Amino acid sequence: SATADGGGTLSAPMRPAPLALPMPRDEITSEAESGGPPKDGIPAIDDPSFVTAEEATFLESADIVFGLRHEGTVRAYPQRILVQHEICNDTVAGTPIAVTYCTLTGTVLGFRRDGTTFGVSGRLLNSNLIMYDRATETWWPQVLATSIPGPCNDAPTSRSLREFRLVWTTWARWRTRYPDTPVLSRETGFPRRYDSDPYGSYNPLGGYFRPDASPMFPAFDWRADLAPKAVVLGARTGAGAVAFEADRLRSAGLVEGTLGETRVLAVADASLGTGSVYRNPDDEAFASRDGRIVDGDGTDHAPDALPLDPIYAFDAMWFAWSGFYPETRLYA
Repeated sequence: SATADGGGTLSAPMRPAPLALPMPRDEITSEAESGGPPKDGIPAIDDPSFVTAEEATFLESADIVFGLRHEGTVRAYPQRILVQHEICNDTVAGTPIAVTYCTLTGTVLGFRRDGTTFGVSGRLLNSNLIMYDRATETWWPQVLATSIPGPCNDAPTSRSLREFRLVWTTWARWRTRYPDTPVLSRETGFPRRYDSDPYGSYNPLGGYFRPDASPMFPAFDWRADLAPKAVVLGARTGAGAVAFEADRLRSAGLVEGTLGETRVLAVADASLGTGSVYRNPDDEAFASRDGRIVDGDGTDHAPDALPLDPIYAFDAMWFAWSGFYPETRLYA
């Protein structure tokens, strides 16, 4: 475990090279704001249990779930549970992971955690959840996935966590694809009203999630290309960032773009209402046809299984994405 000055050892796997940060690390820390609750005031789930799809009668068809698939194992984490906890430390197919959700930025990311667990710091950066790891007390802004100096650990070296793909979709869509999926149980060990959302309606066209609504907490300056809470599918590497407007991607089926100097391809997955981003350095030809992606030889592929190198991508509200990555390319 960590000492008061962060003297523990973090064994979670890291990216070979850290992701880019929008400003110097000390300046990033100075921008951190209180989210209201203190450290661990929003309690992470550390001992999750699961029910069968048939037993998950508390879910409606349109409810949002965060779907996970790893080495033949699938699971669904309901938004209505994660909104009360923000982090679920779990183990899937022998791999320790953390499922993390920030309702303020509409971002759900998975991370490899191995020998540690993550908790909620009570602080926000650009309205986004700042996690901390319990081994070293280092701060990790969720979207940046990169260490920054915090009150218990100066984190002198910039490191980035290895991410784990999660899918933002509906219960009906996920259960249709994976009818035997286990579902995170409401028996979390915490007295919570999981039928009540503290942020209002889950409907993305109303309440807090309305595209033209302003952020609830302080945020960095964002670009006016889109409404603040319009949803984009974003991807970033050490070379830069790229974002695809979700509505355009859904209607087009695929959208070509550039990340840094590399050609990339975003493809929609109509059955789950999500998408994937791939490197396409040779500018190979693909077309969208009836929910499948067809290559230049006429062979069709599932949207999440193209013969290209995938880039980690996730949904985000535009104000958060463009605030963190002001130089991002946008395809809208």
